[in-house]
Amino acid sequence: MENTIDPINKQHNSWVTIILLNFFGWIFIYADRTILNPVMPAIQSEFGLNHSQLGLISSLFFLTYTIVQMPFSTLADYFSKKWIIGLGFIFFGVMTLFSGLVTTIGLFLITRAMVGIGEGSFYGASYGLSSQVLPKNKLTFGTALINSGQAFGQILGTLLSSILVLQLHFHWSTPFITISVPTVIVGLLYILVIRDKPFNASTKPNHSKTAIKSIDIKALFTRNLSCTYLMLFASIYGQIVMITWLPLYLIDYRHISGTNVGWVASIVPFIAIPSALLFARINDYLKNTKTLICILVPLSAISLIVGVTINNDMVLLLSLLVYGVTGKMALDPLLLYTIKINAKNSQLAMTFGIYNFLGMIASIIAPIMTGFLIDVTKGMSISFYVAALLLMASLVCFNFVKYEAERD
Repeated sequence: MENTIDPINKQHNSWVTIILLNFFGWIFIYADRTILNPVMPAIQSEFGLNHSQLGLISSLFFLTYTIVQMPFSTLADYFSKKWIIGLGFIFFGVMTLFSGLVTTIGLFLITRAMVGIGEGSFYGASYGLSSQVLPKNKLTFGTALINSGQAFGQILGTLLSSILVLQLHFHWSTPFITISVPTVIVGLLYILVIRDKPFNASTKPNHSKTAIKSIDIKALFTRNLSCTYLMLFASIYGQIVMITWLPLYLIDYRHISGTNVGWVASIVPFIAIPSALLFARINDYLKNTKTLICILVPLSAISLIVGVTINNDMVLLLSLLVYGVTGKMALDPLLLYTIKINAKNSQLAMTFGIYNFLGMIASIIAPIMTGFLIDVTKGMSISFYVAALLLMASLVCFNFVKYEAERD
């Protein structure tokens, strides 16, 4: 029999509280990720790295982030979501601080890998919390509100790094040190604010073998879920190429400098915030998820190609606007809604963990693959073409998804 909502969570945790905490959680996760991007040229120069080695920094971070997804999501299902998230945030905040204090590339890689472990605590547990308390008729819109924190985090990280380093000429380490303090505070808020079952004998399964046997593997990989996993893979690959390498592209290939790098790179998350909320509201009203996805994905793919093919600044800006409207941020609440209506309630956090785990494989591949392609082709266009191709290939598979639950 499937689990119902935890009565402790239902009684004490309003969905507004969960939305706010998860919103700020995403802000500081994405701020931590994007403070790296504008300072990549400075790091490259200081440590003498080629583009492939530069891409390895993000790939190693996403490798550890991906590896811990399932263990943390499983622990969150069977123990305490707030403790998994809270301790994870405190750990990654401390490791972000150390990222700004180290003096060798080896130690920097290690600290970024540790940050990935801390951030890996968040995804499955946070969506497990929100899915439990959000009413079904507010699920897509509520998820979009939470996910808008990702866009705000991209803006915060990109602008903070651009202002401190590119304009004010602080050392590249300064943004890492700056962002670490509020990150730890968010972790403490999860522990202190959310009412959740603590770590004690009464909340642990009686036998770990029983817990493992109760996992329905087949239900985790249905046709609908598998096609949704693939779509996430493609959308994340495109987003990583865009947000990780766009600042370097603007500096090296479009010769944009100073805080203009941050402002131009922030176009995508700026426009993505209202766009994601709009499409989520439309989907909650129309319940026509598949049609929306089939419209958004081709437009997103076209924007990736056009922006780097036509050497015109206005075309680039328009392409970034289109990608902001139609890219991963807009797709996220639609894909998460698809996961929610197809997952077993007793395996929500685990299903979200697999969804993110399989999708985040793209985050491991995209940075180092893009760096490799830059070194080989001496240009960045091919990387955006590959991202667009993946989006269109995943859309073919997604056409097999059925949305019977939307008619309930």
